[in-house]
Amino acid sequence: MKITGTYGSELPAVAPTTKAAPTDAPAAAQAGAGASGALQSAVLQPALDALRELPAIDHAKVAALRDALARGEIAFDAAKLAGLIERHHGGRG
Repeated sequence: MKITGTYGSELPAVAPTTKAAPTDAPAAAQAGAGASGALQSAVLQPALDALRELPAIDHAKVAALRDALARGEIAFDAAKLAGLIERHHGGRG
């Protein structure tokens, strides 16, 4: 397994988007489109706030672990990792 890539510590700002209603849509449907966008924003906002509070990635530690794995200094047990992921996600498939 090769781990590559870099990720910045800052998350990009995410603005809610709304789709424009077609011009021939009834007025009630057009009014509901704005409410749906507001609801989506209210639902997603706590998740976005939680993402922004996550700690930054320690790139030096990630590189050291990647190198140790490549040299065979750290054992990797794929079955154990899969079990931990499954346990973390509550066994949902």
